Amino acid sequence: MTTESLELAKSRYQAGKAAFENGQYRDSVENLEKASALLARNTRFGGEVDIWLVNAYEAAGRSEDAIALCQQLSRHPHYETRLQAKRLVYILKAPKLKRPKEWMTEIPDLAAISDNESKIIVTTKPKKSTLKQKSVEPEYVDLSQVNTKDNRFIWVALTAVALTISYLVWLSL
Repeated sequence: MTTESLELAKSRYQAGKAAFENGQYRDSVENLEKASALLARNTRFGGEVDIWLVNAYEAAGRSEDAIALCQQLSRHPHYETRLQAKRLVYILKAPKLKRPKEWMTEIPDLAAISDNESKIIVTTKPKKSTLKQKSVEPEYVDLSQVNTKDNRFIWVALTAVALTISYLVWLSL
């Protein structure tokens, strides 16, 4: 491997990581695949690129490719890569849990809105006119109903602190 191909692989790797972190998973897969093709598979750096590629495959919806690559990486000569690949295979093969619709928030696609329509505010829930306005006046509390009896906790705590300090002073003498 030449230094030129190594530098190109590093730049593709960095571009793939940046695309992944920005949510551009197809670009990330493309860059990481090119970086992986330029590197030797049995090196530590090659394994690191492939682990990122597994994550990019899964994020892009290519779960089968992610699992297949992970299974290849579970036989990688570098211990950390092998361990990470085994953990990822376990996670990727786990059954997907179904989430109730109430737990999910649907984000509308705003790309179809033109500039003129973007100034219109759309509300999804109708306003309820039956809600009463809360009064701004402070609520007064009847002090005869408040329990103001001393529970003597403060005196017990102060006595315990005083005994502890005096014991520590006695020990230092």
